[in-house]
Amino acid sequence: MKSIASDLTITFNESSFPILSLTLTSHHRPELDEIRQVIAGGKLLSVEVKKHRKKRSLDANSYAWVLISKMADVLRTSKDEIYIKMLIKYGQREPQLLSVISEGAEMVYRATNNHCVEVGESELNGKVFKHLAILIGSSQFDSLQMSILVDGIVSECRDLNIETMTRAELELLKSGWKK
Repeated sequence: MKSIASDLTITFNESSFPILSLTLTSHHRPELDEIRQVIAGGKLLSVEVKKHRKKRSLDANSYAWVLISKMADVLRTSKDEIYIKMLIKYGQREPQLLSVISEGAEMVYRATNNHCVEVGESELNGKVFKHLAILIGSSQFDSLQMSILVDGIVSECRDLNIETMTRAELELLKSGWKK
């Protein structure tokens, strides 16, 4: 169950260890009943706490895919190929690189559905290694990251004379993503 914490209280026990009490807001009543049963049964819950980041709306993703489809039609290629090209140019990637023996690079491309890009090559002990960056899919983007991707896609579409939203319409759509 995912919830948003709206309040945190910290107290300390006799051994000076902190005791955290979170106030959570949830709209998942069936899951809450299940959690109550787990606790009532004497079991423990594992909880992960991290900073809340607002996700971008599905409208952003939908609009990106509409434009990607139009680009694919004009360029006579697949939507997936255009999507990967847009992720490479305007997307995000994992901070760590993956180095593999040259012959293994194709396997990584297949395993990641082409969500990677070669960023370098080196040689060690007579073997050639390719350095790959793993691309983060747009479904993981926050509003700012999605905005950058959509701006890039719109720019590419305009270069191809593909009709897009006007700048004003796009700004209005983006302002809705940030709320």
